[in-house]
Amino acid sequence: MKESIKRIISGFIFGGVFIASLYTHVSFAILTFIFGIISTKEFNKLTNQSGIGYYIAFSIIYIYFALTEFYLNSNLELNSWFNDLKDTLLIFSIFVSLFLLRDLFSSKNLPGILVKKYFRFIFYITSSFVFIYLIANFKGFYDPSIILGCFILIWVNDSFAYIVGKSFGKQKLFYSISPHKTVEGFLGGLLFCCISASIVSRYIDDTLSTPNWLIIAIIVSVFGTLGDLIESKLKRESNVKDSGKIMPGHGGILDRLDSVIFASPYIYLFLKLI
Repeated sequence: MKESIKRIISGFIFGGVFIASLYTHVSFAILTFIFGIISTKEFNKLTNQSGIGYYIAFSIIYIYFALTEFYLNSNLELNSWFNDLKDTLLIFSIFVSLFLLRDLFSSKNLPGILVKKYFRFIFYITSSFVFIYLIANFKGFYDPSIILGCFILIWVNDSFAYIVGKSFGKQKLFYSISPHKTVEGFLGGLLFCCISASIVSRYIDDTLSTPNWLIIAIIVSVFGTLGDLIESKLKRESNVKDSGKIMPGHGGILDRLDSVIFASPYIYLFLKLI
């Protein structure tokens, strides 16, 4: 079977499973947790880390935030305290992400604290899955429309970046990290992602205005592409093509979710600002 056919089929299966999980709060929380556990395994493989402690840390942090968000929405006093905790997690996550961005453009090693056991994992991988869950509960109750809209924009961006880049791409975007990515592909993904923002604002989630969805589309395209490049660098350093083999044509779950993993804290930050 051709690689492109495998990619399309596995992409549709992944999308179908994800959309089906949105039907209930519990099913979405469980699927996000499962994706996080698989991503933990794949991230540890890329960073040459091992040990059950990573799975325990992810489970405790994710379940704590998920259960607390679920039970405290109606308690304003406790909810205020919990919001401070979420803001702290957000600040650390963005701090770590900025250093990961710096690592793309610099030959200097990351600061020692970022490569220490658990620190980068907690504030890059674990926190991103927490924010994916929190985005779906951002309105104070479970409403999957915003996170569905974000994933649709990510799928559109990735698909058209691939199609436009493969058809018209000439100028390399970041050859030393990802030789197949092109400037034309990035701009094509950004264009169609922004066009899709209008559709999302009308038919998926009309609680956010079209201009707000347009900004989310730009965040998704720009930070999603950067997240893809960061994972590509991890794979290059580990001398592997894919983070895993669970999705034919795509690789691992981390390969499929690298865009939203990096973009989710910034999407959550924008939602807080508006």
